[in-house]
Amino acid sequence: MAVLSESPWYQQILLEGEERGEQRGRREERLSSIEMGLELKFGTEGLKLMPEISQIADLERLKAIREGIKRVNTLEELRQII
Repeated sequence: MAVLSESPWYQQILLEGEERGEQRGRREERLSSIEMGLELKFGTEGLKLMPEISQIADLERLKAIREGIKRVNTLEELRQII
């Protein structure tokens, strides 16, 4: 087992797994903050956008949506960002 854990392939697989886990965690964190922002600003109507937003994997796009919630005044304006 020690030999395996020292192999470059094993180390690469381990690193890729850690990176995926971190990315998944950041995605879930952004989705959670988006959901909270939608509910606080637009109530249950805002939450109706979550199924569509939850399908987005791009972290930068999710960040733009999260930041957009702060700036927009209507759900229609937010839909343009989405």
